[in-house]
Amino acid sequence: METTYDVIVVGAGTSGMMAAISAAEYGAKVLLIEKNKKAGKKLLMTGGGRCNVTNNRPVDDLIAHIPGNGKFLYSTFSQWNNFDIMEFFESQGVHLKEEDHGRMFPVTNKSKTIIEALIHRLNELNVTMLFGTRVEKLVHSDGKIYGVRTEFEEFQSSCVVLTTGGRTYPSTGSTGDGYKIVKKVGHTVTPLYATESPLVSEETFIKDKTLQGLSLQDISLSVLNKKGKVITEHVMDLLFTHFGISGPAALRCSSFINQELQTTGEPVTVVLDCFPNRSLQELINELTAKSQQSKKTLSNAWHGFLPERLLLFFLEKSGLTEQTGSQTTEKEIQQFAELCKSFSFKITKTFAIEKSFVTGGGVSLKEINPKTLESKLVNGLFFAGELLDVNGYTGGFNITAAFATGHVAGMNAAFLS
Repeated sequence: METTYDVIVVGAGTSGMMAAISAAEYGAKVLLIEKNKKAGKKLLMTGGGRCNVTNNRPVDDLIAHIPGNGKFLYSTFSQWNNFDIMEFFESQGVHLKEEDHGRMFPVTNKSKTIIEALIHRLNELNVTMLFGTRVEKLVHSDGKIYGVRTEFEEFQSSCVVLTTGGRTYPSTGSTGDGYKIVKKVGHTVTPLYATESPLVSEETFIKDKTLQGLSLQDISLSVLNKKGKVITEHVMDLLFTHFGISGPAALRCSSFINQELQTTGEPVTVVLDCFPNRSLQELINELTAKSQQSKKTLSNAWHGFLPERLLLFFLEKSGLTEQTGSQTTEKEIQQFAELCKSFSFKITKTFAIEKSFVTGGGVSLKEINPKTLESKLVNGLFFAGELLDVNGYTGGFNITAAFATGHVAGMNAAFLS
């Protein structure tokens, strides 16, 4: 096997395959090395196995959905973005469809379609692919890259693109190898934390499984800092579980909760608003109308106002379980409405990074040129994908960042080689 290449890409995931394609399209002779036996193992899992390939939104909107250093990607997205991703797959004969919130999927509803298209393009471009091979170190001297050393041999190249992923779902190969490799050449790795992760609570109602399995649609979930100020708020669906809360609203709050936990070391308060589109007064008026002259207990008089288990739980919290509609005072109705608009409870932690969807933290962006994604410390070393200290929400945002940074890093590596 040949040992000298223009560009070597380490890691055949989302960003790695795209980096290899991009470098080869710009004329480079490329080697793609992957420690798994197949490419795109984590990509197969995305979008519930259907592969939410990107999101059909303006670039500014994309960046707003990448809370972890999204602004760093302005330069990347000005060169190659979500619309280029869609065009790429359509050019490969993969037709895409749009679902809710701008999420784009292959018409086949199969991640395999996306991986097959990427592999087909790699083969078309004569990219050499080496599977079942682990890169152990970068060969470098005097601030310049000369190649990589695997467990078996050495490969020479003046440009190396590292796309080794984060630390989520280690079964897919995301075991954080890249972080060790970059530290050895002098790069800083910012603290890693779980994002897009379910939230764990020690509250009694969670431990007692009072609301376990209850799903709420279009609620608002806010995260408060130590001073009680709202850090972030998301209007989405929520699921109560045996350990705490999950569902889109909880996942989107998780990175903020982890950062707050790191700062304070104390449980973090979240606030649930069951009616984000209605004012407190509107709720008071509806509850007052339902309870006037009613001899029924409130669980019957207010039936349908909230999902039954949540209604009973809130009535119990308010001390109104046995009360009838006609017995209920204005103050009691107001307090109940306030609970519906502002039910707060504590989150003690999120799931571990290995069981979360996305890694927060990564190679420090201060040490990377935003235009080329080349290292400022080692000439010829490029970074892309989840290895970077960039993290977005699920819904096609992380994968967009991975494809786009992969393409830009591969292209600039080809130019340099």
